[in-house]
Amino acid sequence: MKLHEYQSKDLLSRYGVPVPGGDVAHNAAEALPIAQKYGGKVVVKAQVLMGGRGKAGGVKLFTDSQEAATFAGELIGKRLISIQNPQGMIVEKVLVGEQIDIAEEYYLSVLTDRAVAKVVVMISKEGGMDIEEVAEKHPDAIVRLHVDPAWGLSDYEIRAAVTEANIPAPARNQMVSMIKQLVKAYLESDADLIEINPCAWTPEGKLLAADAKVSIDENALYRHASWSETQEDSADDPIEAEASKRGIAYVKLDGDIAILGNGAGLVMCSMDEVRAAGGRPANFLDVGGGANAERVKACMELILMDKNVKGLMINVFGGITKGDEVAKGILAAFDELQVSFPVVARIEGTGAEAGRKLLEGSSLVPAETMQEAAQKIVELAYS
Repeated sequence: MKLHEYQSKDLLSRYGVPVPGGDVAHNAAEALPIAQKYGGKVVVKAQVLMGGRGKAGGVKLFTDSQEAATFAGELIGKRLISIQNPQGMIVEKVLVGEQIDIAEEYYLSVLTDRAVAKVVVMISKEGGMDIEEVAEKHPDAIVRLHVDPAWGLSDYEIRAAVTEANIPAPARNQMVSMIKQLVKAYLESDADLIEINPCAWTPEGKLLAADAKVSIDENALYRHASWSETQEDSADDPIEAEASKRGIAYVKLDGDIAILGNGAGLVMCSMDEVRAAGGRPANFLDVGGGANAERVKACMELILMDKNVKGLMINVFGGITKGDEVAKGILAAFDELQVSFPVVARIEGTGAEAGRKLLEGSSLVPAETMQEAAQKIVELAYS
């Protein structure tokens, strides 16, 4: 679950990480006194969970308080669209932050290295740009320091890594302290990513987290009730955000064949079969165990929110989830919603026979096997 920038900075500041001053505003009236606090020299940043905010017009520097407040008012309510998020997201709040002078930009992050099952700290002198680009063009510019799960990190290990990364000597002590604070924040907040880019070295000799990204492991959210509101809008994609509100496991993909199944394994197998048949999966959607008709209908509503969908494959093997309940949900969706694309369903297991009888006479196309369902939906969708 991703946090907004202002939330990320607030979290890090509680662990002693130095961050520029600033506060969140929901309208121009709230933005004005914040900008005045810093003499008008501020940066206004849209608080939306999407990449490319700056290029989309969601970040702007100011030297006048009133101009900053006016821009904030114009930005709130606007839909920002970027290459990373072509559907866009509506700005509901902005961060009005202290504008800082930057002498040099570094990169810092803490994440899990699954290949070795350890937390890793990544350090680079090449901050302020896409770390993937740095890794591709200058792999030696990134130093990786793994955290021993039993002993943690010692100061000499951190200092050696900072030196290896060619961080200038005047900034090293502060960098060592910041890394220790970040690792502590990462572990105690159940994060799966903390990224500071840029990590700014100011002309006055201060190291600051000029920008921050924090992502919390959703499986640990029961330990962090304060983030429950953020969970609802934590997705980059608006359909994923809506799915999160409804408690439905949904991941948006770039294809056009929607898939609805029960159980992660069955859904992934369905995706593989659609690909094998020449189709492109539009989503991962797990209706969940014991799903009733209302939940199935809610899943159908999510699928209909994706304007790229050309067809839907339903693959349900009844166990806890009963086939007749799935059928009732499908019929309710057909009655109340405009389903303009072909739908193929394979229903087996508990309640399957009753479910198939309920669907007789509808526009839904039946299939006996998963492979047949995938083949049929691809043929119908692309014909």
